[in-house]
Amino acid sequence: MASIVAAGTICSSSKVLLGSSNGSAASASLAQYNGLRPVENMQMAPAVKKPNGFISTSAPKCRKIIKAVASPTVSAPKREKDPKKRIVITGMGLVSVFGSDVDTFYSKLLEGESGISLIDRFDASNFSVRFGGQIRDFSSKGYIDGKNDRRLDDCWRYCLVGGKKALENANLGPQVLETMDRTRIGVVVGTGMGGLTVFTNGVESLIQKGHKKITPFFIPYSITNMGSALLAIDTGLMGPNYSISTACATANYCFYAAASHIRRGEADIIVAGGAEAAIMPTGVGGFIACRALSQRNDDPKRASRPWDKDRDGFVMGEGSGVLVMESLDHAMKRGANIIAEYLGGAITCDAHHMTDPRSDGFGVSSCISKSLEDAGVNYVNAHATSTLAGDLAEVNAIKKVFKNTSEIKMNGTKSMIGHALGASGGLEAIASIKAITTGWLHPTINQDNLESDVTIDTVPNVKKKHEVNVAISNSFGFGGHNSVVVFAPFSP
Repeated sequence: MASIVAAGTICSSSKVLLGSSNGSAASASLAQYNGLRPVENMQMAPAVKKPNGFISTSAPKCRKIIKAVASPTVSAPKREKDPKKRIVITGMGLVSVFGSDVDTFYSKLLEGESGISLIDRFDASNFSVRFGGQIRDFSSKGYIDGKNDRRLDDCWRYCLVGGKKALENANLGPQVLETMDRTRIGVVVGTGMGGLTVFTNGVESLIQKGHKKITPFFIPYSITNMGSALLAIDTGLMGPNYSISTACATANYCFYAAASHIRRGEADIIVAGGAEAAIMPTGVGGFIACRALSQRNDDPKRASRPWDKDRDGFVMGEGSGVLVMESLDHAMKRGANIIAEYLGGAITCDAHHMTDPRSDGFGVSSCISKSLEDAGVNYVNAHATSTLAGDLAEVNAIKKVFKNTSEIKMNGTKSMIGHALGASGGLEAIASIKAITTGWLHPTINQDNLESDVTIDTVPNVKKKHEVNVAISNSFGFGGHNSVVVFAPFSP
């Protein structure tokens, strides 16, 4: 089968063989899957044809079998040689449970400090899960004016502060931007949930007081594209502007799209990443209903424990992570400080189930394979949410692609900050880049009883010195959305 080239990347896929199936290969329906925990020994009735207008969550009953044949050597994409198509990182900005400073954020990760605590933003005493990676003492002073700050959903506040800090870090403050062609600078910052608090408050107003009491900001501050729009409005950036919403894979999808715009010559700079603020009653309650969350209320700091046999679900987090991605040609002409290089990425879909990852990891392994081409990968910032099914599916995929993992280190940022949903890929991209620039990998904390199938070094509990040649950062989302982005040290 011919190689598959993803737009905006230099890559080739693993080989895919298709064959006929004589039997049924139906995927599990939601009824067979208890949140993120497989339900064993459940007998299901035969599939029934649905009337028009109804959508079944199950896969087709008869389908072709897809077999993955791993390529003999797998590693990082070949570097672009055209400076207009080489993409470098010139700025980073974030809002996190450890504050809004990138260096402080990574120092806390290196120390192995947990940012998970009991929720006090609302009364969670009647919730079965009462903890998360809640951001405290957040300040938008100097980044958002007071009037707008009071109206905005936290999701957009995190987006604006993270985005503007990334621009500052790239030496693209307001005075510098005024001298540039801002039609060549775009914004692609996504979110999984959008303005959830504003949306919830609007619905409550409708139910309790009637439609005339709904704020005029209800729709604008709820819809997912508003983060990118507000950042552009505040900074005058007139290039490509939109948001992507692919659940927990959102930020990586944004990086991938941003790179495509730059490589096609549609922009010189794209501000890209993700933002999320779902630690509020609707968000927490919704994930409790999915049975996706850890219920370790008596020991929150030890609740997020990727790959540990005693894990019982993920821990909610929040924040934003934003990169300034720029063509090398443009960065060098303006004398920018180059932090790292974006080599490429890939996106795929499991086409399997709304919340259940494929146990064979094929969607993930094919995504990794598409993002890689030459030797060199020795660090994986894993998605590693601390769910029973997801953690092992990801490991299986990594082992399928990399036949020899002896030189690879793999860690889980979520063990300390929780799962920030649409923002997680942004925060983890920053962690990956800091690993490249510092030569230190943060630990995966709460590694007490590792799954026997996990044979890759997870940097358990204590940081490790490690020279990163090429790093990949994985993000996967509900719906089967898979994404991988690849970073490396910059060399002219």
